Amino acid sequence: MSHDNTNTKLIYMANQIATFFKSQPESEAAQGVATHINKYWEPRMRRKLFEHIDKGGEGLTPLVLEAAAKIKRPEAA
Repeated sequence: MSHDNTNTKLIYMANQIATFFKSQPESEAAQGVATHINKYWEPRMRRKLFEHIDKGGEGLTPLVLEAAAKIKRPEAA
């Protein structure tokens, strides 16, 4: 899978998680996104997500970007 396809898929997945948690109270939504990603995404996936966020996070919803502060940032590969 190419780098662009990997990013596209991760962006899609992160936004889908955010879509689900948007139905939660606003005060809990970002934490819900972060908890889900921390629990179910392996470090490699989280690393790719942060690489994308560090380049501006194009395509990610505001809720994913808000949750990023609560997502465990893995060490560099």
